[in-house]
Amino acid sequence: MSQVASSLLQPERTALVVVDLQEKLMPAIESRERVLRNSLLLLKLAEVLKLPVLLTTQYKKGLGEILPEVRAAAPGAVPLDKVAFGCFGDPAFAERLRGLGRDQLLVTGVEAHICVCQTVLGGLDKGYTVHVASDAVGSRTGENRAVGLARMERAGALVSSAEMALYELLGRSDRDAFKQILPLLKA
Repeated sequence: MSQVASSLLQPERTALVVVDLQEKLMPAIESRERVLRNSLLLLKLAEVLKLPVLLTTQYKKGLGEILPEVRAAAPGAVPLDKVAFGCFGDPAFAERLRGLGRDQLLVTGVEAHICVCQTVLGGLDKGYTVHVASDAVGSRTGENRAVGLARMERAGALVSSAEMALYELLGRSDRDAFKQILPLLKA
């Protein structure tokens, strides 16, 4: 089994990348409630485990600000506005990520077949191990979401779910972090 295929997420190696959860874009996303709920769950985990969070917007002037609940869940993160669809098409994103010293990315956001996919492909191209929380990404149509997830997986991304990522990053049930997150899993 390859090193990448068996690579578990590790807190000290992981950065959470939340792509374009914006006010004018989210109403058009199929299953947006699921995408938002699972992205917020991962943001809470990032807070508990002190994972760095990168928030992006796609052309904020046209698509609006990041959803208020996402901003509230990542108070220390300074959103990066981009016009490139993939985050790695923006030099400021790549520079900010390099400065974190992380080699694993956990990606959530929209749209799965455009900005998320191009971000994931860019991360893979730069040598990152990229995990995609499939239930925390969305597109305007289910078909485009499925095509995007399949393309990312074929390219080498590790496609799982928010809960899988959460349990990998927690690692154990006897940690204080697990006790903090457990009530959210029962909700």
